[in-house]
Amino acid sequence: MSSHPEADHRRRVMLRTALGPAITEALADPSVIEVMVNPDGALRLDRLGEGRVNTGVHLHPSEAERIIRLVASHVRVEAHADNPIVSAELPSGERFEGLLPPVVLAPCFAIRKPAAKLYTLADYVADRIMLPLQVDVLKRAVRERRNILVAGGTSSGKTTLANALLAEVAECDERVILIEDTRELQCAARDCVALRTRRGSVTLADLVRSTLRLRPDRIIVGEVRGAEALDMLKAWNTGHPGGIATVHANSARSALYRIEQLAQEAVVTVPRRLIADAVDLLVFIAGRGSSRHIDA
Repeated sequence: MSSHPEADHRRRVMLRTALGPAITEALADPSVIEVMVNPDGALRLDRLGEGRVNTGVHLHPSEAERIIRLVASHVRVEAHADNPIVSAELPSGERFEGLLPPVVLAPCFAIRKPAAKLYTLADYVADRIMLPLQVDVLKRAVRERRNILVAGGTSSGKTTLANALLAEVAECDERVILIEDTRELQCAARDCVALRTRRGSVTLADLVRSTLRLRPDRIIVGEVRGAEALDMLKAWNTGHPGGIATVHANSARSALYRIEQLAQEAVVTVPRRLIADAVDLLVFIAGRGSSRHIDA
């Protein structure tokens, strides 16, 4: 917790003011998933069921830069030409990614909102994203403590599906450990511990290894991005079944290759048998918005 609450409050007020009415309204709109400002200043939104929408609003480069610098100040990092990328979490939980020149022609940023509504597996059937049979398979996999890997492209809804699966996990009365970079996973289990990385000091791999000493029944990884893939596979395969994780991939097959590549950041040769034994069920989400569907 900060030892300077008044300074933190001032920074939050300044940030809200800098965001302006258009962005503030978008962040308050439950139908908006993501807010994006391009180098040309155009403000675009990603809306549920609509996809990307151009608002017609433009920010001056100085306005976008001020927002990025205020976010950097909020998380106590510097933002300048030698450190032009700002990755942060806003006070209300949104994920922020901002870039400054020279890595981009003009300041730009994206704000990803946490899910406003918990999507259930029944909702997937109602919206024709899944078939009832697919939901039955997923529910049975959760009950039988199968390890589930959720794969898909950017904005495909991997975390949303992971949260729907966690709603099923919550009914199993088990000890659940959540591991992630930013607050996105939601689990209503009575015995749940949420762990988060800390830039420069605590990695996902560190947390996976630490989790093994917390007596977990299920190990949930928000998004596998690096060497932690190997630790996760070993944990899933040695007495901690029933895990869930997400990974960026363009197909079900490439998701397995991706896990192999990430595990190779820890060791040169990854036994494919380890992956085959650890991953019981792979769910691939294809498309975005209204075209989203389960492909495998």
